[in-house]
Amino acid sequence: MPASTPRLQSPCPLPRRAFLSAAAAAAGGLALACVDRATGVAMLPPLTASRLPDPEASGIEHVVLVMMENRSFDHFLGWLPGANGRQAGLTYIDSAGTGHATYPLAPDFQGCGHADPDHSYEGGRVEYDGGACDGWLRANDIFSIGYYQADDLPFLGRAVPQWTSFDRYFCAIMAPTFPNRVYQHAGQTDRISNTLDLSTLPTIWDRLAARGLEGRYYFGDVPALAFWGAKYVPISRPSDAFFADCAAGTLPQVAYVDPPFLGEATGTGPDDHPFNDVRAGEAFLNRIYAAVTASPAWEHTVLFINFDEWGGFFDHVPPPAAPIPEADRVAGNADGLRGFRTPALLISPFARRARTSHHLYDHTSLLRLIEWRWSLEPLTVRDRTAHNLARELDFAQPLLAAPEYAVPPVIPTPCPARPMAIATTAPPSAALIRSRGSRLHWEALRDVAQHRGWGV
Repeated sequence: MPASTPRLQSPCPLPRRAFLSAAAAAAGGLALACVDRATGVAMLPPLTASRLPDPEASGIEHVVLVMMENRSFDHFLGWLPGANGRQAGLTYIDSAGTGHATYPLAPDFQGCGHADPDHSYEGGRVEYDGGACDGWLRANDIFSIGYYQADDLPFLGRAVPQWTSFDRYFCAIMAPTFPNRVYQHAGQTDRISNTLDLSTLPTIWDRLAARGLEGRYYFGDVPALAFWGAKYVPISRPSDAFFADCAAGTLPQVAYVDPPFLGEATGTGPDDHPFNDVRAGEAFLNRIYAAVTASPAWEHTVLFINFDEWGGFFDHVPPPAAPIPEADRVAGNADGLRGFRTPALLISPFARRARTSHHLYDHTSLLRLIEWRWSLEPLTVRDRTAHNLARELDFAQPLLAAPEYAVPPVIPTPCPARPMAIATTAPPSAALIRSRGSRLHWEALRDVAQHRGWGV
């Protein structure tokens, strides 16, 4: 790795007026330390103990993101030693006033017969309940308070304790899949439900292209970038190309990899959305991990795994609010709440091993890392003020060794979609729209992509 002189990213000094503004914002739910002079928006507290090298001398040449679907931290990783997780021993009250205890789901790895837990903008706030995080059974059935343990997850159950994990990683917005996936590309959203409107928001792909850098989007069957019409067809490839690029050592500077989504309708996919078999998701993640860690590019690669949103599954930590970009405000994001915690995992020769970070991160933190590494302008106030994931890396002592995990392949049992069975708190007309969006939104986006020139 090239030699470099570390430099401290110091906190910004606060004049009295800015301090008072930051304090006022903090009272509204933001944990703040200073104000961004360019925007006047209060920023997150700095990670004062972390030193970053000059980005060009960091050794990072490739950033790979894999975004899975619809699982919360407590539901999937509440067992993690040293993390702020809860699983057994919690009780939640349903709408009839009856208490139900959290319970292990295995050997049920799909949840067939249950309703898809509510993860809408409105339903999330019922679950949030003003920060009590106790509304799970007022929006859902008992599936939402079930959990998986380490032995149930042959990849995450082994990889998470060995790499850098996070117990304060939140999804970007307390809203469903499409708003959060738009956030991961754009640092803001122009929708708060799973609508199919054409987006004109600038994205990280635009920033990369403007600097002559290579970004590439790999998708399984339906491209999330179809939200932007045919604009990003030239940088997109089928997922098989990702494995070929890993093997050849020809990864781009930034790669996003999406799993196949259409299996959600039959419960036979690997993206971890109910009612897919979570073991199929484990096999998919292990395949990505094996390809990246065996690649000639591994020495200079950061792999980040996250989940788009919490999926309506229980989590005991209330999400904090964040600054609200203008597009969010227009779309109806009234309170700026991040969504509940999701699993997240940082894998790299630079990743600290067997470490759980307790710092606040969300989807825009990966954008911040990319922007830091290649000196790109932030997209919005969200990525401008997000904590940089690079602060979790150890640039002084990279370790190339990467353990292998024995993750068996899974032949999923079909679990057909029940589009009318989503739990919801909305009126019936909106419920119908959202229920179809919950399990069938990817089919609808595929049709849109076909009309927008994607050839899928």
